[in-house]
Amino acid sequence: MIELLNNLLFDYTIRTVALGAATLGLVSGALGTFAVLRRQSLLGDAMSHAALPGVVIAFMLTGSKAPLVLIVGAALAGWLGTLCLINIVRYTRIKEDSALGLILSVFFGLGLMLLTFLQRSPDARQAGLDNFLFGQAATLLERDVVTMAIVGGLALLVLALLWKEFKLLSFDRNYGSSLGFPMQVLDVLLMSLFVIAIVIGLQAVGVILMSAMLVAPAAAARQWTDRLSIMVLLAAFFGAVSGVAGALISSLGRNLSTGPVVVLCISAIVLVSLLLAPNRGLIWTWIRRVRNRRRLRLKPVLRDLYALTNQHDNPYYPHHIDALRTTTGGGGVRWTLTVLEELGWVQRINQNHWALTPDGLSEAKRLTTGDVMRET
Repeated sequence: MIELLNNLLFDYTIRTVALGAATLGLVSGALGTFAVLRRQSLLGDAMSHAALPGVVIAFMLTGSKAPLVLIVGAALAGWLGTLCLINIVRYTRIKEDSALGLILSVFFGLGLMLLTFLQRSPDARQAGLDNFLFGQAATLLERDVVTMAIVGGLALLVLALLWKEFKLLSFDRNYGSSLGFPMQVLDVLLMSLFVIAIVIGLQAVGVILMSAMLVAPAAAARQWTDRLSIMVLLAAFFGAVSGVAGALISSLGRNLSTGPVVVLCISAIVLVSLLLAPNRGLIWTWIRRVRNRRRLRLKPVLRDLYALTNQHDNPYYPHHIDALRTTTGGGGVRWTLTVLEELGWVQRINQNHWALTPDGLSEAKRLTTGDVMRET
């Protein structure tokens, strides 16, 4: 751990890659929250594939592999794909999922064709463009990280300025329209922000894996909270942590690619969130379900003990636990009696004999009277 921390602080390559991956995770996590809430998770996959021809065309037109040039090309292509998606859904009978598949395949196929054409040309300057398929975070330079931070910061600034409008768009579009907000323009703008989140991460994790960075942090954050503001902050935090963790872990091995490791880290966070989140976690849900089933057994066991007591003159006559097991027809009687004892409704006479207390007798009478009244 000390060595990793030392590398993070003083090793130029690891520090640059970690900062770039953290910037990517922070921006994509915050913006991806709205994609997840609007059930447009596949949008990230389509837009990341649509950005590939923009990268290649930007290089073909300028001959430059400067990060800003390629980001602009990717953003324009992604934005064009977004407009195509919106118009296909609006003016045709094709559903959104089918339109996403069309945009993804057509734009990605075009990008691969252009990339293959460039690779067969004698111009050596095109070397490295194929890294946008799977990403190569190790090639990030300080100026690349600065570019990612500036572009991503502008996207987050727009998100902050139009926070209320984007909330209306995500949760009640019709109400926003009734208030006079240009919901169609806001829709295009929000999708444009998605495109920005995608294109700044192409060099780090690539076209193939970028959709995971847009969806996974938000999916993990959704398990922990029901408030939008906290969800956005958590998604940004999870994305940044996975970026730094992926960069550090990939530095431990010679053949570990940073992009896939970052995606595996955020996938691990999603898995932990799905299992352990207090409100939605599968483990806690199972525990609550078991507790609820056990609580439902309290009243039947108390009523059965009361019914057995009525067969004797002494209302506090003790009964063997096996007699209660016979009447209830199931297990867990001992645990139920222990809970009833904690409530002060029954008392343990010895290891296997139990009796009602005065409070338990009153509660049992109340329950029995209530059942009779409901039946009548």
